Amino acid sequence: MGLLSDPHCRRALSRLVLRLNTPLCALSYVAGLGWFLALAFQPLAPRTYMSENAMGSTMVEEQFLFGERALSYAREFAGHKKKAGGMPVAWLEKTMWNLGLEVHRQPFSRTLPFPDETRERYMVKGTNVYGILRAPRAASTESLVLSVPCSEGPHNNQAVGLMLALASYFRGQIYWAKDIIFLVNEHDLLGMEAWLEAYHDVNITEVRSSGTLGRAGAIQAAISLELSSDVVTSFDVAVEGLNGQLPNLDLLNLFHAFCQKNGLLCTIQGKLQRSDWDSLPAYAHSLQTLLLMVLAQASGRPRGDHGLFLRYHIEAITLRGINSFRQYKYDMTTVGKTLEGMFRKLNNLLERLHQSYFFYLLPSLSRFVSIGVYMPAFGFLILVLVLKALDLWMKLSKCETGSAEQLWDGDHATGEESRPGLLVLVPPLLICHAAGLALYFLPVLGQHVATQHFPVSESEAVVLTVIAIYVAGMALPHNTHRVLAGGGSDRSWMTLKLLALLYLAVQLGCLALLNFSLGFLLAATMVPAAAAVRPTGPKVLLAALLVLATPAVTLLLGIFLQRELVEAPAAVAEGWQLFLAAVAEGLLQHHLYGSLLFPFLALCVYPCWLLLWNVLFWK
Repeated sequence: MGLLSDPHCRRALSRLVLRLNTPLCALSYVAGLGWFLALAFQPLAPRTYMSENAMGSTMVEEQFLFGERALSYAREFAGHKKKAGGMPVAWLEKTMWNLGLEVHRQPFSRTLPFPDETRERYMVKGTNVYGILRAPRAASTESLVLSVPCSEGPHNNQAVGLMLALASYFRGQIYWAKDIIFLVNEHDLLGMEAWLEAYHDVNITEVRSSGTLGRAGAIQAAISLELSSDVVTSFDVAVEGLNGQLPNLDLLNLFHAFCQKNGLLCTIQGKLQRSDWDSLPAYAHSLQTLLLMVLAQASGRPRGDHGLFLRYHIEAITLRGINSFRQYKYDMTTVGKTLEGMFRKLNNLLERLHQSYFFYLLPSLSRFVSIGVYMPAFGFLILVLVLKALDLWMKLSKCETGSAEQLWDGDHATGEESRPGLLVLVPPLLICHAAGLALYFLPVLGQHVATQHFPVSESEAVVLTVIAIYVAGMALPHNTHRVLAGGGSDRSWMTLKLLALLYLAVQLGCLALLNFSLGFLLAATMVPAAAAVRPTGPKVLLAALLVLATPAVTLLLGIFLQRELVEAPAAVAEGWQLFLAAVAEGLLQHHLYGSLLFPFLALCVYPCWLLLWNVLFWK
């Protein structure tokens, strides 16, 4: 504080920041990217460990031997599903009832804001079926959930069979201290959202349902199972939830521990971990896994039914059985023992999972990067905006000092002419945010008008309207400051850029606390353009840089990067189609499940980017 209070030191610091501003910004940006790339190194990614004492003391002895019964249930379920043309509700109710469960059904319906052409649905009606195994040693105050989505075709038949076999086995045990809910939900995420809203007696997404007739205790943890073959070679675990939420790391550690005990191969992001951490190929492999998780978390899309549980503070993961060409195969008995062990350890919990991390990145299943390690990478990127804002503020202070001296020597008219300096910022701010509001509201509200005047479907009309408003916004605001006198001064655009830099820094800083991956990707692409933009200089080059920094281009580049990381590169035409599908999916995710990605980009990031575009074309 003494350094800042001393006027001589403060002037020296100001001269240093002004003189070395560009080198400091470049060094900070490179340091941020370098820190992020170093996260996959072993010293920055320690081994995972179990923090919850109730789950980490000793392993239970699994005794599940109903593998053949699980396959029998699966074949019977597949036959009834094919005969019914959908989920066999009556057969599921009868089977669960025969197993001794308390059985309930929940019809639900949902009208989508516009047709989902990917899944070919608009008016969605379905039924969830669930059975409750009451705990013989407790008063139904806590519960666990095992859910299986009922998918179309032959998918997930084996998962339903294994769930019923586990229910049959669990029914004969006396050590349960928590209720266990066996849930079969229809229409994947829509059915899960309907069940969760009815179970917690809330209505967030306007889904219509009959409510849940039976309730168990407060849900402590949930596991969603996806299995479509009689044998598996590995299990892939999905952790990314809605809006980038992650489950407690102890739940993931529990799954990894039981996979190691039973000899099951387990992967994350489809990548099998390597043992040679010190080699360069191992680092590249870990970096690929880390980047895939960053891209998945930044999308804000739940990678499984577990992603909707996290909104209700319920720790959950999705397990996907993979049957590939690997030599070792595992039958239903081994998989059932793994799930039995996990549920028996979760049954021992005395409180909700809270000891371990909720904010982390995973270069592999056995190593993690905590929030205290990866946040400095983001901090270095935001430092660039702070340094540029500090540089502009010092320059504006000098301008104000010069204006004050002129006002002291001149007459009152000079002060009157300098007043429009701040008023000139009002039109750009209003129009940029009006463009954001139009981007958010008009695509869905105007879809019927678009289909009447153009030969497109509702879904195409929504996506094309988004793109049209997005591009049109670039042409609207960059001359609005000329309606007021004095709008062409250097002080005006410097003040606008200062406001835009601080606005962007606050947005990204708040976002990184909730979804680090999205905040980091936006900062990595937008910070260089935001720092370099100015009305003087190579305007074509700066305009190209600013266009490349727009969130739409970031989404397109992220799609190509994701396809490269999964070793399935996409051509330009295919990438464009994936981009259009991602835009439509983003709108649907927001209206159906409450995803915040689209409103954040439309109402916050896009207007801020338009302010920077305004600075570039300031006249």
